[in-house]
Amino acid sequence: MERLVIGEVLKPQGIRGELKIKTFTDFPEDVKAFGTVYIDDIAYKILSFRVGNDGAAYLGLRGIPDRNAAELFRGKKVEGNREDAPALEEGQYYIVDIIGLSCETEEGEVLGTVKDITNLASDVYTIEKAGKNILFPAVKGVVVKVDVANGKLIVNKTRFDEVAVI
Repeated sequence: MERLVIGEVLKPQGIRGELKIKTFTDFPEDVKAFGTVYIDDIAYKILSFRVGNDGAAYLGLRGIPDRNAAELFRGKKVEGNREDAPALEEGQYYIVDIIGLSCETEEGEVLGTVKDITNLASDVYTIEKAGKNILFPAVKGVVVKVDVANGKLIVNKTRFDEVAVI
């Protein structure tokens, strides 16, 4: 069963084993839809969930009874089963589906392979070509088409050249 990385544990919260999570979903509430999350390939049922004023998700998980136990999870990735993920609207994609795509111009020039995506005000994609990293914002006008089925991320060469950072 395929899993998606849906967040990262920032720190323990309180004395009852609650975890503060930085979510990688569009909305922190989406994490609750998973019901069960995985940390280090171990399943944990979500017992409690809330979103803080800071936009972080706070999870109480079965098997993490106190702050000492929660401390061991600091910095770990939180995954969920893809089949439990909320449905995406047209034009939305999971990060896992974009990483590994060939980044190409509309003319077919290969610019590199998508290696990483950083969530900021606009997603920043990192592509790699010949051992060099190139970063660019995935904004309208730069990204023309995401073609997951054919393994391609198509960009406008002119706009890409204006915003890419080598």
